[in-house]
Amino acid sequence: QEGWKKVDLHVHSSCSYDVPPAKAMHPSVLFEKARAKGLDYVTFTDHDTVEAYNLLGWDREGLVPGVEISIKDPENIGHTLHVNVFELDSEEFGELEAIVNQEHDFKSFIRYLRLHDLPHIYNHPFWFAIGDRPNLRAVPELIKQFPVIEYNMQDLTEKNLITAALARKYGKGLAATTDSHTGGMGAVYTLAKGDSFREYFDNIKNGRSYMVIEGGARRHLTKELNAWVELVFSMDRNARGEVGFTTNVKTFDRLIGFFANGKIREFPRINGLAMKFFQNFSRSGLPAYMYMRAEKPLISRIEKVVNLTA
Repeated sequence: QEGWKKVDLHVHSSCSYDVPPAKAMHPSVLFEKARAKGLDYVTFTDHDTVEAYNLLGWDREGLVPGVEISIKDPENIGHTLHVNVFELDSEEFGELEAIVNQEHDFKSFIRYLRLHDLPHIYNHPFWFAIGDRPNLRAVPELIKQFPVIEYNMQDLTEKNLITAALARKYGKGLAATTDSHTGGMGAVYTLAKGDSFREYFDNIKNGRSYMVIEGGARRHLTKELNAWVELVFSMDRNARGEVGFTTNVKTFDRLIGFFANGKIREFPRINGLAMKFFQNFSRSGLPAYMYMRAEKPLISRIEKVVNLTA
C-alpha cells in the first residue's frame, strides 16, 4: 500500500569480519540485490565497521548508514551487547568506538545515542558471545533502555517470543530482521510508513509497524547455512585462509574449517565433492537442529529468570 516501507534492519556484508569475503557479499552487489528485492531503504550493519559506506558513498540515495556495535560493560552488565545504530556519520562512529573500547561504559554509550538522536536497536537480547557469562537478570532492564528491540530470525523462536513479550510489556517497538551473513536480506522485514528513514523508524518505535515473517527459525537457519557453504567453497584459494568466519554451529564449523581450506582448491574434483556433501548436510536441517538443541538449556534458564524479573 502507498506510504508503507519495507526494510531489513540487520544485514551484513563482506566488510564484517565473520562474513566470507566472496564477491557476492561486496556491499555494492548486495545494495543492488536489496533494491531488486524491493527494500525501500538499505542498510549494512557490519560488525564494528562502517567500511561499506566508504566503498559505496555515505550519501547514496536509498542507503542508510548503519553499524552493529559490540559493547561490553563488565562492571554493570557482564556480557557483550550488540546494538545497531543508524544515520550516524564517520565522526560519530569514531566517538562511539572510543566509548566502547576505552570507557567500556553502557550508560555513556546510551547517553551518547540519545544526545545525538541516533536511531538504535537492541539486537538479539538473549544471544551471548562465546566465553561470556550471561547476566540474564540484566536483560529485561536493558530492554527498557532501548526504543526498538530486535526479533532476529537467526535466533530460536522461543527466545524471540520471550523478547517480544518483554518488548510489549515495556512499550518498545519490535523489528523483524534476517541478520543475514550470506546475502539473504529481505527474507523477513519490518513494514512501517515513512517519507524518510527517521519517520519510518519512529513509527516502529511507536508501535505503528508490522513484522513480516515467513517460516520458523529452523527453516531460516538451514537456508543461511546452505548459502554459507556455497559462499565458502566459491571463494578463491587465497581468500579462504584470510578470515576466521563462523556459523556458531561448532561441529559444522570444525568440519567446514577442515575441508574448506586453500589447499583443497587445487583439486577441483575434491572441492566439488566436498561442497556437495556440505550442501546436502546443511539442507538436511541437521546443523540447524544441532544448534537449536544446544540452545535448549539456555532457554529453560531464560524462562525461569524472566518469570522472576518480568
